Amino acid sequence: MGAMGDFDVAILGAGPGGCTLAALLAQRGMRVLVFDDEKRPDLLVGESLLPPVIDLLRRFDLEERTKGFSTFKPGVAFMHRGGLRLDFFFPENALGDTPSYAYNVPRREFDAMLRERAEELGATFVKRRAEVEVGDEEAEVRLTRSCLDATPELGGRHPRLLVDATGRSRLFARTLDIPARRGERNDVAYFAHFEDFDAEESKPGQVVLSILEHGWSWRIPLPGRLSVGVVVDGEVAKGHGRTPEERLESLIDAEPILASAGKGRRRVTEVMAYSNYQLISDRGHGPGWLSMGDAFGFVDPMLSPGLFMAMHMADLLDREVFAKGVIEDPERFDRAASRVEEEVREWHAAWGDIIEFFYDGRMYSLYEGGSKLRESAPKWAPAAMMERYLSRWITRIVSGVDTRSRYGRGLVRFTARHLMHDVEPPEFYAVRGASDDAA
Repeated sequence: MGAMGDFDVAILGAGPGGCTLAALLAQRGMRVLVFDDEKRPDLLVGESLLPPVIDLLRRFDLEERTKGFSTFKPGVAFMHRGGLRLDFFFPENALGDTPSYAYNVPRREFDAMLRERAEELGATFVKRRAEVEVGDEEAEVRLTRSCLDATPELGGRHPRLLVDATGRSRLFARTLDIPARRGERNDVAYFAHFEDFDAEESKPGQVVLSILEHGWSWRIPLPGRLSVGVVVDGEVAKGHGRTPEERLESLIDAEPILASAGKGRRRVTEVMAYSNYQLISDRGHGPGWLSMGDAFGFVDPMLSPGLFMAMHMADLLDREVFAKGVIEDPERFDRAASRVEEEVREWHAAWGDIIEFFYDGRMYSLYEGGSKLRESAPKWAPAAMMERYLSRWITRIVSGVDTRSRYGRGLVRFTARHLMHDVEPPEFYAVRGASDDAA
């Protein structure tokens, strides 16, 4: 171990991404300091894991701990306001070496577990909100002198590298006035935990996403309760009351799919509101710093990619930057960080592509066509075999295993464009916004 204050990396933020990176670097023998002000809301989006996250949990020997406070997740269902239902399960071996399941996690317990594991592996945590300022050519962002003085663990010495894991606060981007590309949607989500709200699972633990008259909703089974969220255009939300509580309750009652399932519901938490789900920074690194997770960019929550992306980016940074020992070589550091940033941008673009298939209705049209093939074609007919092949690829794409596959995404696009006959048009199934006719 180095001397007091001789830290290689300071991570600002102790969410899943920051704690995952801290654990990975501590495993590598690096000295890591994590700033955690321990101020976070009781509820956070990102309660449903994707199967690839289980691989990371296993690397930290955390799957059994996770299982102890979570709900087993066998897959996802998509329910449409018109009655069509798509059930995606993770069939054995369809995801290769990746587990064919995941978990729905209460975030407070999940985040605390990741922090505890990072500490067990040797990361140092301080209860403090880090303060930064614009630096110089060698360190574009620096901790302020007052922050250094208030953090005795640093011994007055500045860490070699700073990592922004502050989530949607995007501390470094705001400090450096780095612009970001926003998505086209103007959605806002309201969610809370309920008791006595029907999850409508086909299998226990299945997440249910519903396409509503306007917007969409999630239902995530958690131990003893159900997380219910409604995502609508901001203009639609204004017509359902003034407070988050009024809007969530009104939106549930206004949507037939949810009103029936939630007829006897009892809300057991406050209501949280999140807006602007599509944003990515124009730049995610510079001399002496990196940003990761939501601090770099976040994607629409449909399909639950956010928490996976934060933890996966931590893994990428560990393998492509820190494992190669480049943080003190500016040119090599820039090349390595640029490769990670490019790959993460590709991930965001890929998630955006597949999520748009659900928003614009093409995925439902595909499913309707596939259902007709299953009903009419013999099991080994070429058309039926093609349907099974396509279903396997869609499962791999939406699970996070092959989301970036150009072949898989191309196959879905080609099928949607050329092979769908005698089905409702995508517009019939699309998620409606504020300007759409509610009829």
